[in-house]
Amino acid sequence: MSSENADAGNAYSAPVWDVVVVGAGPAGASAAYAAAVAGRRVLLLEKAELPRYKTCGGGIIGPSRDALPPGFELPLRDRVHAVTFSLNGRFARTRRSKRMLFGLINRPEFDAGLVEQAQKAGAELRTGATVSRVEQHGTTVPDRRTVAVVLADGEVVLARAVVGADGSASRIGAHVGVKLDQVDLGLEAEIPVPPTVAEDWAGRVLIDWGPMPGSYGWVFPKGDTLTVGVISARGEGSATKRYLEDFIARLGLAGFEPAISSGHLTRCRSDDSPLSRGRVLVCGDAAGLLEPWTREGISFALRSGRLAGEWAVRIAEANDAVDARRQALNYAFAIKAGLGVEMAVGRRMLALFEKRPGLLHATITGFRPAWRAFADITRGVTTLGGLVRGSAVARRALDALDRRQ
Repeated sequence: MSSENADAGNAYSAPVWDVVVVGAGPAGASAAYAAAVAGRRVLLLEKAELPRYKTCGGGIIGPSRDALPPGFELPLRDRVHAVTFSLNGRFARTRRSKRMLFGLINRPEFDAGLVEQAQKAGAELRTGATVSRVEQHGTTVPDRRTVAVVLADGEVVLARAVVGADGSASRIGAHVGVKLDQVDLGLEAEIPVPPTVAEDWAGRVLIDWGPMPGSYGWVFPKGDTLTVGVISARGEGSATKRYLEDFIARLGLAGFEPAISSGHLTRCRSDDSPLSRGRVLVCGDAAGLLEPWTREGISFALRSGRLAGEWAVRIAEANDAVDARRQALNYAFAIKAGLGVEMAVGRRMLALFEKRPGLLHATITGFRPAWRAFADITRGVTTLGGLVRGSAVARRALDALDRRQ
C-alpha cells in the first residue's frame, strides 16, 4: 500500500466528531460550549498549553458579560467606576459612575475558565495540537459530509463541521478566504506597581486619544499590576512604539520594570469577506470580527463563537452540500445582522476619530448624553450599533458629526 493510501486508510478508521473547534480562546471556547450543550460530540483543539498569556487589555463590557455561559463567575481583578479621558496627555477629565461600568480580567484566567465550562458541557480538549490545514476534498476525506483537520504531526481528525477560532493569523481563516480591510498594531506592557500606585488607579481606567490618526492608549488596573497599552494602524510601528514609551513616561511609570511586554496585530474583516466555506465556519479574530474604532474583540469573540457553535451543530446534521450551505448562510446572516451592524457604526466612528479626535474628546467629556451613551454601552444596556439603530437622536448626531469631518 502506498503511503498516500495508508494515510487515507488511517483517516477512514478515525472517529468522526460532530464538531471540531480550532482554537481555545473566548471564541473557540464559546463555540465548543454551544455545540456541547446541544449534545454533540465536540473536540476543542489548542496549540498551546493552558493557561497561556494573551496580549489583551482585558476589559469585560456588558455584551461580553451577557454572552458568558450560565453560572460563569468572572475572575475580576478590578471593577471600573471611573474613566479618565485625555487628548494625547492634555485636557484630562474624569467621569465617574455610582454603578460599575465594566470589569477587568487577566486573559489566562478568563480563557481557562471558559474552556473549563466547555469541558463541563461535554467538550473534549486537546492542547499541544497545532493544525496545519483543513481539507474538504481529497484522499484524507472519506465522504462529502466530512472535513479533515490535519495536524502538524500528520494526524488527521475528522469532523462533520469545523469552527475556526484560531486567532487573527488563522489557518482556518485562510482556508475560508477571509478578507481584511483594517489591520492595526497593539503594543502592551504589564507593569507591577507598589501598593501606593495601585491604590491611586483602583477602580479607574485611563483612555488617551493618541498622536497618530486613529490611535489611542489605555491604562487598566488589575490589583498590583497596571496593563498599559497603545494601538494604531499597522505601518506606524516606530511611531506606535514611541507613543507607548512616551505614554508610560508621562504617567510616571517609566521607573517600573514591565513583567511582560508584548505586541499583536488586530484585523477587521471587509464587508464582503466570507464567514464559511463548505462545512467550515470562522468566528472571532479568525473571521476578522471586532469593533473597528475601539478594536474591542472579547464581546465579538464570545457572541460570534456562540453563534458559530450553534450553527455548526446544524451543519453537522446536514445530509448534503446544499443543506450545509443553507445553514452556513444562516450563520453569516446572523453575524451580519448583529455584529455587522456594530462594525459598520464602528467604522464611521473611526473615520470621525481619525480626523477629529479633539471633537470626539470634547463631546464625550463635555456633553452629558454622550457620556451616558458611553456608560450604557459599557454596561450592556445597549451596543454601539443598537444605540444608532434605536435612537433617532443618536443617528442625527452621528450624521451631523460625519458632515463636520
